[in-house]
Amino acid sequence: MRMSRDEGIRRVYDGPSHVVILGAGASIASTLRNPDPSGKALPSMLNFVDVVGLGDLLDPEENFESAYSRLHTQDPTSSTVLEAERRVADYFSGMTLPETPTLYDYLMLALRPKDLVATFNWDPFLYQAFCRNSKAGGMPHLSFLHGSVAIGYSERAHKAGPAGWYVDRACTDEYVPSRLLYPVAQKNYNSDEFIAHEWARLQGWLERSRRVTVFGYSAPETDVEAVDLMSGGWGDPTDRNLEQFEIVDVQPEEAVTARWRRFIHTHHYDYCTDYFESSLGQFPRRTGERFMHQFLPTTPEEAVQEPNPVPRDFATLHDLWDWHRPLIERENIRDGSE
Repeated sequence: MRMSRDEGIRRVYDGPSHVVILGAGASIASTLRNPDPSGKALPSMLNFVDVVGLGDLLDPEENFESAYSRLHTQDPTSSTVLEAERRVADYFSGMTLPETPTLYDYLMLALRPKDLVATFNWDPFLYQAFCRNSKAGGMPHLSFLHGSVAIGYSERAHKAGPAGWYVDRACTDEYVPSRLLYPVAQKNYNSDEFIAHEWARLQGWLERSRRVTVFGYSAPETDVEAVDLMSGGWGDPTDRNLEQFEIVDVQPEEAVTARWRRFIHTHHYDYCTDYFESSLGQFPRRTGERFMHQFLPTTPEEAVQEPNPVPRDFATLHDLWDWHRPLIERENIRDGSE
């Protein structure tokens, strides 16, 4: 007999951890579903110059990262480089989530404090979703691998916080906005203390995680250093014979699995083009339990667990929170919070 949906809700284990890695495709999918109220579009590297308004500084026909890298190499303090950095930060700082639930809200509620979401995106959506959903239940940890307009860092206190806020009540130490742009040829993440900490967090989580989901991140050639760092945390895929790697991407399966072959042990991967068909959408807040039932079942029957798919179209955040409440209440009982 299959494990029922209700039994799946009641079963709560301490682990294993789930790591979710977000690329631009995640933010684009979120804004396609629920547009930014400001009307701003999320650019790709191909249309970046036009969308962000850099046409008087850079050639719209040239890839933005390549153009920025070339100019930064010539003179990192040139007026063109500094103005491009300012406009990029201003553009993304003006973006905000709509009041209606977005994919980022679903994602925050699909995970727990034992999990991690690491993002390559500069936009503030992940942090905004974290803040507005934290009142509903335990949220996952976050890492901002390329910085974010929402996050700043204090080198004196060695800690991150909301950009522009102060670390202390005396207002003597500010969370300075994180750096966003790096030359393509050598991003050298370790040269920035904040970014180095964010990468160290991801590597540590990858070492002990059992499930990884990559959502909308294509591992482009310009991110060779990033992929190497992730691979260093994950290790040799031949040693990860129980772990499951999941890819959510609109690109063809053959193309994306080829990009991630350094992380996939034989056939231990899942692929889908829709967030709601992923483990996060089918087993919210129980992806770790789903893993344990599938690979380490107490009985043969437990290897098959009924999914608990989250509905796609909640009208309000409160409706979304109400649906997740039975899951969160069961977790609170488990950890002694109630």
